[in-house]
Amino acid sequence: MASTSDFRNGLVINFNNELYTIVEFQHVKPGKGAAFVRTKLKNIKTGKVLPNTFSAGVKIDVQRVERRAYQFLYKDGTQYHFMNSQTFDQTFIDEELINAPQYLKDGQEVEILFHAETESVLSCELPVAVVLQITYTEPGEKGNTATNTLKEATVETGATVKVPLFIETGEIIKVDTRTGEYSERVKS
Repeated sequence: MASTSDFRNGLVINFNNELYTIVEFQHVKPGKGAAFVRTKLKNIKTGKVLPNTFSAGVKIDVQRVERRAYQFLYKDGTQYHFMNSQTFDQTFIDEELINAPQYLKDGQEVEILFHAETESVLSCELPVAVVLQITYTEPGEKGNTATNTLKEATVETGATVKVPLFIETGEIIKVDTRTGEYSERVKS
């Protein structure tokens, strides 16, 4: 057991029988009354952030989580198959635990978050940006690049991304997995 003096950003705790990570905390010592710690906690499964206040010195249940590098192998229905890069062990993850499954392609490296005590998967995170090839998009008009107009393009994973008018079929682009937006064209 730890106490509020052990708080740090990124610490994972068991709070109300769910796992939360500390996003932000502030120790407060008012002139009158007892000290307390004001925090923002993020639910690991749902991603919901909630504010909470702990009394100073209260005991907290710290949980150990591990980030491990895995490689995406293939999709089978709603199950995604991954292989550990060091041990070659395979694991299966449901689609709802992956932050952006529409941008996963074969052989892609991801980070899987495990609860160390139960060896259960908490989440699967893609890199911030992925490089994908455009498989289809409408042809752009010559000279029509001065505006910020976007068109739809289908990438190799089957996902649809809004891209600028000058992007053509066969080009390679970088996509932000957090927002699903086009970042830049990749030079090959």
